[in-house]
Amino acid sequence: MQPLPPLLRYAAHALPLAVLAASFAAQAAAAAVPHLALLATATAANLLAEAALHRWRPGQVSLLAKVRADVMVRRLTCDFLLIVGLLRLGGDHRETVYLPLVLGLLLFYALHFAGHAAAIRVRGARTLPLLTRNIDASALGITPAPPALLMRRHGPRLLLFGLPATAGLLVTAASDEPEFGAAGIALSAVLAALALARLVRCLVRRRPASPQEVLDWFDGWLAEYRPTVGMYFSGGVSSAYQANMWLDALSGLDGRPVIVLRERFMMQRIGATDIPIVCLPKVAQLLRLEHSALKLLIHPANSGKTSQVLRIPSIKHAFVNHGESDKLSSCNPYAKAYDEVWVAGPAARERYALADVGIEDRDVVEIGRPQLAPIAPYAGPPAGPYTTVLYAPTWEGWDGNPGNTSVVLAGENIVRALLRDPAVRLLYKPHPMTGSVDPRAAAADARVQALIHEANRARTGPRPGPQTAAEPARRAAELKALTTASFRDDADDAERMLVQSTPEPGRAEAVAAATAAWEAAHWASLPPAEHQVITAAQPALYSCFNEADLLISDVSSVVTDYLAAEKPYAVANTGELSQEQFREAFPTVRAATILTPDAAGVAALLDSVRHPAGDGPAAARAGLKLHLLGPSDPPSQARFNEAALGLCEIADEHRVRMARRLLPGIPAQRGAPTEADAAGEEALEPAPEG
Repeated sequence: MQPLPPLLRYAAHALPLAVLAASFAAQAAAAAVPHLALLATATAANLLAEAALHRWRPGQVSLLAKVRADVMVRRLTCDFLLIVGLLRLGGDHRETVYLPLVLGLLLFYALHFAGHAAAIRVRGARTLPLLTRNIDASALGITPAPPALLMRRHGPRLLLFGLPATAGLLVTAASDEPEFGAAGIALSAVLAALALARLVRCLVRRRPASPQEVLDWFDGWLAEYRPTVGMYFSGGVSSAYQANMWLDALSGLDGRPVIVLRERFMMQRIGATDIPIVCLPKVAQLLRLEHSALKLLIHPANSGKTSQVLRIPSIKHAFVNHGESDKLSSCNPYAKAYDEVWVAGPAARERYALADVGIEDRDVVEIGRPQLAPIAPYAGPPAGPYTTVLYAPTWEGWDGNPGNTSVVLAGENIVRALLRDPAVRLLYKPHPMTGSVDPRAAAADARVQALIHEANRARTGPRPGPQTAAEPARRAAELKALTTASFRDDADDAERMLVQSTPEPGRAEAVAAATAAWEAAHWASLPPAEHQVITAAQPALYSCFNEADLLISDVSSVVTDYLAAEKPYAVANTGELSQEQFREAFPTVRAATILTPDAAGVAALLDSVRHPAGDGPAAARAGLKLHLLGPSDPPSQARFNEAALGLCEIADEHRVRMARRLLPGIPAQRGAPTEADAAGEEALEPAPEG
């Protein structure tokens, strides 16, 4: 399906808002004239536009609220114009007849206001000071949440409950029979009263535990579970992948692991794991970890809130990053704040030394990349009729450097060159943040996807049978049953916390097996000649690695990870460096084929992949893999575990020393700050790295 032209896209986006504005104008005109048909049509259009805004344009609903034209103002205006039209259509001296309708309408809105206030109180009572996952929270007395329509969907509730009143008033306008309007308003008032009663019942019956009771329960869990190692993560909506790549490695450490989050929305974005997860939004709650058995936290990313956990002296901190590349962001000076910086291999150690950002060489520990175990090694040239090429460009980054991503300057040329070869099967997997900063990257990504879809329409070939094609859905259902808790649609954070209790024994192994089965079924179900655009989280990047005979990417951690397989790869040079300067500046590309923005070398690259005798960089890839990722023996997970045990031992020694020094004359670290302290800490947060 071809995307709409920009002008039509803009018109479609603005249509509900335009209809809403026009309906108010038409209502006002119909009330002034008066004109029954126009009044009825305008009111119906108003209701439809409101419904469309809430269903498909929530951003525009928020924009209207910012200019004080929220749903309450709009509904009052609509009903006011309807009443004015009703009075005008009824002729002279009808005010006393319609006065009860006006009073009834005011009663409905009063009940709605009271219900909205009660919903705010209920939400406040159910907003716990912290959240957990994979921990038994039944002791907190959490009950199922009231319907979301009553709790969180203020606008749709007013639209739905006010619909009988609006319909009754329209019928009254047409028939001049006040009974219809009275009946509609009465029904709306009853609905609002029932909603209010439901919410008041939630307030007067037994509530979940108080904030202090929740904190005491959490302290008890820390004392019982005694976590020793953990992962600390704070980030935006699209950054969860940075933490998810470390889940399996963390679960394989010796000790009792825990995951510490800071944002409530992140709880459901962390992937399937059996590791206990806690969300501690405020500094006052975070500092309770000081009195736990926790010795070590690894950090996959820098964020503004990282400084808050670094103040806990009893915990050691290691920066592990969420991938390694030659980009400057891999050598951020923020890393000085950690006790140690754990990197994959000698290349990263050299990178920190050359960057001269204040990282001492003794604080750099080489652990390899434990996530790379699922990547299959090189097994020779393509065996079938198609050469599978994975084009996985990175995103544009925060700095606007045109060399960050190849999508803008070279993406279309690379894809066209690949599609011209009938023996190529293309897998296109852009970075999930592509286009989030630069709209040119988003536009280029859309054009690349359009090229691939167009090529697929012109391509023919055998397709898998019905049973094979249906297998991924069956496997996906099995995986979903293992990884997704059965939430009600109305569940809030507290209810999800109750449902996501301690996992069944062996769930992690079952999830791994189900994921592998789904991936195998997914690839088998695809037509062998069909190109693929992969924008979902599954299949994962490493699964795509195993399908590919060749990778084309940018200077990013994708290249470093792909080297684990020692397969041919190419990197696009879209900056201003010559090929020699490019190789010198970025060690990860020294065993790569360099592509220019015009993609002139793609044909020769494909030929070298199919005929290994012409694969010049093959020998260099093995040496570069060792330089970037370190040795294969001992395995990376073992080196990761050794580094963790070593830093835990240092933490133990520090605790012993501090216990000896904490004499009555030496003040100790504060136990728990006040809410004012917490607010001050959060106000002084540094800006996130991104």
